[in-house]
Amino acid sequence: MTVAVVNLKRGNLQSVVWALERLGLEVVVTDAPEVVARADGVVLPGVGHFAAAARALSETGMGQAIWNRVGAVPLLGICLGMQLLFESSEEGGKGLGVLPGTVTRLEVGSAPLPHVGWNQVQPTAAAGWMREAGPGDAYFCHAFAVKPQDQLVATAVTDYHGGFVSAVQRGLVAGVQFHPERSGAYGRRVLGAFAQQVMRCSA
Repeated sequence: MTVAVVNLKRGNLQSVVWALERLGLEVVVTDAPEVVARADGVVLPGVGHFAAAARALSETGMGQAIWNRVGAVPLLGICLGMQLLFESSEEGGKGLGVLPGTVTRLEVGSAPLPHVGWNQVQPTAAAGWMREAGPGDAYFCHAFAVKPQDQLVATAVTDYHGGFVSAVQRGLVAGVQFHPERSGAYGRRVLGAFAQQVMRCSA
């Protein structure tokens, strides 16, 4: 079973690769649409500016390649990768639109932004894969958060001077705002739930 980790050339992907390989998955980092087309699962990580990442997805053909796999294999967006699953962001740019909704700046009053460090992830009633991971502490680094059009896709929430959606899922499409690859034992549970889904779909 091969998982394609999409390379937007924004951020260090090696920690994501190591975390997935420790779960027994074969991982390939790629910017080639044809590799995504053959993969048993897709991970879209990312850090940085939404508009620049969205442009890279469009210009390389990776955005269409990911869309072609929606519903066919498990897809996991991490941090900016989760935000890119939505339609648009206040940072500018057009997302993949796999999930209806937008990305907005966190409203935290005078609290520091970006939101950096450890915080509690609390699964919702519609927990999906997050039900397997349960609640736990995860590592965050972001100033924007998703606002799904359909709140039923929100599978976890986190409080940082106000609540925000920290995980989403609809069918085989999921996303987490935190970095599971940097979140210790809890992150391994989250990625383990994704790995189990890849294995079930590939059986």
